[in-house]
Amino acid sequence: MKKLLWAENLTKEHILHKISFDMEPGEMLAVMGPSGSGKSTLLYNVAGMDQPTGGQVWLGDVEITKLSEDEKARLRLHRMGFVFQQMNMMANLNLLDNILLPAIQANRGRDGKSKEELNLRARRLMEKLGITGLESRRITQVSGGQLQRACICRSMMNEPEILFADEPTGALNKSAAGEVMGELVKLNREGTTVLLVTHDSRVASSCDRIIYLLDGRISAELRMGKIVAGDEKQREEKVAKWLMEMGW
Repeated sequence: MKKLLWAENLTKEHILHKISFDMEPGEMLAVMGPSGSGKSTLLYNVAGMDQPTGGQVWLGDVEITKLSEDEKARLRLHRMGFVFQQMNMMANLNLLDNILLPAIQANRGRDGKSKEELNLRARRLMEKLGITGLESRRITQVSGGQLQRACICRSMMNEPEILFADEPTGALNKSAAGEVMGELVKLNREGTTVLLVTHDSRVASSCDRIIYLLDGRISAELRMGKIVAGDEKQREEKVAKWLMEMGW
């Protein structure tokens, strides 16, 4: 199968050391490792939010590492989605308008979609992620889990090819984390490629594959395959055992 994303000899001075990996379309990959191992740095460099000091990163036929800052910004807006632990919603906007923001920015110009079309997509995403009825709420008027679901809606507004998530459940309690992760798995099943950074073995166990970073290098990899109903506990035990072998 043709690769969607790949990195070759990716290097960030003093942090990442000649990392190479690839992802297929529709794959869900988790990056784990101890604090300071370079997990978030890897994600930011692969997504073009930071510039590596060496190596190459490709998204399809585009070499991200050769793009200008403006070109990378356009690539992120139109072909990537992002979900972070710190949810970065605008406090002066309601939930619906926060979700609409990236789509309005991406659709400026004569050929862009109308506000009505974007509104309909946002509402459909909110329905899909179980937060219908919260459109007019401020970000302080919803739970952490609901807010993170809204962030996922926002990340999906421009129909990205790949979704990057940095500790997407890190600020949530166990119940909300499970719900949010369930939504990410659903999106992945529908075809969205997902690359996420996590310290949570339960979150990682839902992914197709896990790579383990240690001192800025990929030290191990665990292939899990697609998750199926009833398989959760066995997968969690498998990941927990693997992490113990890594010295987690």
